[in-house]
Amino acid sequence: MSGVLLSAKGLRLAFGGVKAADGIDLDVMEGEFLAIIGPNGAGKTTFINMSTGYLKPQGGEISFAGERILGLSPRAIVRKGVGRSFQLPQLFTEHTVLENAALAVASREGFFSALTPLLRPRWREEAMELLERFGLTGIAHTRADALNEGARKLADIAMAVALKPRLLLMDEPTSGVAASEKMAIVERLATVLRDARVTAVFVEHDMEVVGRFADRVAVWSQGRIAALGTPDHILNDPDVRREVIGIETGGSHAAA
Repeated sequence: MSGVLLSAKGLRLAFGGVKAADGIDLDVMEGEFLAIIGPNGAGKTTFINMSTGYLKPQGGEISFAGERILGLSPRAIVRKGVGRSFQLPQLFTEHTVLENAALAVASREGFFSALTPLLRPRWREEAMELLERFGLTGIAHTRADALNEGARKLADIAMAVALKPRLLLMDEPTSGVAASEKMAIVERLATVLRDARVTAVFVEHDMEVVGRFADRVAVWSQGRIAALGTPDHILNDPDVRREVIGIETGGSHAAA
């Protein structure tokens, strides 16, 4: 790791009387995989939304690669090199997986139309190469609305990677994915991102995924970071397991 890539300082945001961010300070190091865990409503997705321009904090600062990005639009932040995927995949369901990926490649170059990927073979070629890295060539010509949840998740993240981000923020990349598929999907995803030298921040409820793939873990609780450290340190802390994650000592699954 070679330094701070994303830096959040003093982030504050409240919805009515609920503090979704209550003084968040977090540095994401270049090259790391950082997992964000904690109960629902703790402010995890709020942090991702603030970091990608979908929400503006009421206080604090956010910088990326040393440059202030607070107040920029989501599209402008993408152009700076920050990508994201959503808990619910954002695919064009009436188009094939290849067409979705080609559309993402086209949009990176400033084109955004449902037809443009069909017009330039080099975009489709790059898209097919990307799908090969994600193990999706076998379903390249399948419509997105016919995919299972695991394939939909991978296709959605492939579209984000097509934009060539330096940092990718993922909101529950394994939610809805069958248990039998989960580890293989995350293994593929981690391999692609590490090979492309993409730093990753991911919200996750599956502690087995966190323990296997995260370099560091940040525990969210009531809009604050309650703990930050290595997976071994965090996942074996009895207080964190019981009071924040919702795991009884000796258990292995987080509360939703």
